[in-house]
Amino acid sequence: MKTVGILGGMGPEATVLLMQKVLAAVPAADDADHVPLIVHQNPQVPSRIAALIEGTGEDPAPTLRQMARDLKAAGAEALAMPCNTAHHYAPALAGEGLPFLDMTEATAARLTGRVGMLASPAVRKTGVFDAAFDARGIAPVWAEEEALLALIRAVKSGGGDRAELRRIAEQLKAAGAERLLVACTELSLMSDGLEGFDWLDSLDALTEEIVTFARG
Repeated sequence: MKTVGILGGMGPEATVLLMQKVLAAVPAADDADHVPLIVHQNPQVPSRIAALIEGTGEDPAPTLRQMARDLKAAGAEALAMPCNTAHHYAPALAGEGLPFLDMTEATAARLTGRVGMLASPAVRKTGVFDAAFDARGIAPVWAEEEALLALIRAVKSGGGDRAELRRIAEQLKAAGAERLLVACTELSLMSDGLEGFDWLDSLDALTEEIVTFARG
């Protein structure tokens, strides 16, 4: 099996959740049946929100490039990054010589129609999903940015109100969303609050890509 390097720490719990999902996705009879992962759990990656929304923070790209080099040196054969917003910096990783398992492309390939975006405002501002959506005729429906950003920050600090997540989801449905997309891996930590909605989690799409690459 091939080894996948994870650019993690954005946030730390979301990285652990990805690892758990990869474990659960493999029908293993023994330890050796599982996907080999090398995880760079780096919570010190400069804030994407500060850099992309507030315009005051340090550029995360140099840190992400160094992480990619570290993972390659450790034996990774491909890279994956469980942070939707950080995919804005994916082009900066192209020169590090490893395949990049793009979560935005993997997610878009599993969607059609009008999609309600449960995502950081930075995802909209930077157009992280634009090319992948445009190529497939997918129309994003955006939620109120302040409420979503407040919810994401609450999750990062160990909180998060599932009732608030459901309120935002209902607003997206009322605005014409045919399906919801959890496009922030912090919100993946509380996606059980979406029971009864039709939704896809970008982290699940990335999980499938990792398993397919590793076993292929």
